[in-house]
Amino acid sequence: MSTDAGPDQHALFLAEEVLRTIYGDDYKGCTVRPEDISAVIRQGLERQQAQSRDLIELYEKVVEAAHLLSTPPDASKVTEPGTLRSLLSERLDGIHAITTKTMETTSRVRKNLGKD
Repeated sequence: MSTDAGPDQHALFLAEEVLRTIYGDDYKGCTVRPEDISAVIRQGLERQQAQSRDLIELYEKVVEAAHLLSTPPDASKVTEPGTLRSLLSERLDGIHAITTKTMETTSRVRKNLGKD
């Protein structure tokens, strides 16, 4: 199987491998078509890909927020030490809120996957 095969070809390949494992190379006694099995596998792969996209999107949002909060303030606009201290405190609180929410979300995902 080539590495650039789409999800349909990948699912069909996996279905054929499953049926070969169960029934042997000749599929003797098999009453199910590989295409029928591949449809089930394809649905599972699509769900997994959707979850992966959601997690990557969440990761990107967390990194973007942390990046924004970690960007140094404009020195010409923050001249008072008290103002700088207040700004940095707000940013640290923001980072803490983001990481807390991310850890909670990760924990829920792990529980849903049965890995906790």
